[in-house]
Amino acid sequence: MKIDLTDTTSGKINKALVQGRRAIGTPAVGMVLTLVIVTDEENAYDALKAANEASREHPSRTLVVIKRFSRSPRDRAKARLDAEVRVGADAGTGETVVLRLYGEVINHAQSVVLPLLLPDAPVVVWWPVDAPTDPAKDPLGNLGQRRVTDTYAAEHPIEELKARAEAYTPGDTDLSWTRITPWRSMLAAALDQIHCEVTSAEVEGEEFNPSVELLAMWLADRLKVPVKRSQSHGPGLTAVRLATDCGAIVLDRADGSLATLSIEGQPDRAVALKRRETAELIAEELRRLDPDDTYASALRYGIDRLGRHEDAGTAEPEPAAAAASQSDGSAKKAPAKAPAKKAAAK
Repeated sequence: MKIDLTDTTSGKINKALVQGRRAIGTPAVGMVLTLVIVTDEENAYDALKAANEASREHPSRTLVVIKRFSRSPRDRAKARLDAEVRVGADAGTGETVVLRLYGEVINHAQSVVLPLLLPDAPVVVWWPVDAPTDPAKDPLGNLGQRRVTDTYAAEHPIEELKARAEAYTPGDTDLSWTRITPWRSMLAAALDQIHCEVTSAEVEGEEFNPSVELLAMWLADRLKVPVKRSQSHGPGLTAVRLATDCGAIVLDRADGSLATLSIEGQPDRAVALKRRETAELIAEELRRLDPDDTYASALRYGIDRLGRHEDAGTAEPEPAAAAASQSDGSAKKAPAKAPAKKAAAK
């Protein structure tokens, strides 16, 4: 069921939601959170499609905020709010409200969204594109317990990732980090099978891919070893190589779907490691609403390296843990098994 409202208010939108629920006989108590999507008209369809698919696992009220900027000074002066209310089959397993903001109301989007939040339910704010530099200080981001960005969608992903590190606030996360969850789990499981010490690592993937950078940061942070960043033609992450005193561990994915795990002294095995759709990534992020301390640790650990990478302006990789891993002047390495196992829990 769809209800279109032109030049409306938040109060009228709430009444339309109640009307729609009564019409189809669906209560609101089954929804577990409010998902606020802040996007533009071009990306709204794909973002809403992903949110509807994720709502099968996490029934939610989805508020799509689209800011319609006008080039005409006359139109910019006119404040208007249009809304499209969707309930039932048109809104996945929850409710959807598409909000189009015009004129001065764009600067007060939080005032429009606040009355539409589910009472006593967590709020997650997601920017598929054009995320603010500091999501926690954004008026809409300030409403959420979790704030989801995607540096992969930025024009300059590495610079964007550095900005995320500098402005990090507990509750922030990024889909570039979510994309490497299967890689982190697989590497931690591989290290659980051996009792060797990791001496160095290499992460291979596309140039300027934030997921590749984050995986290198995570390995350097957890293992306290030098991590080399190598380039490939992709897609995305293509390989991780860990050098240990018992032989190499290699996780290689050349085609973006099926990977091969090689451990010294064991037969090679094929593992499913496909590139996931946005709906799967969002569904994973909605499973936990507490701060992701592992992401924060990896992000802060690698901020110096990101700065060096940007200043150098070269494609040559640097060790991700050059100085921080030897901060006490010793050559001591952390055991491979325990840190990796802890870091895999997300």
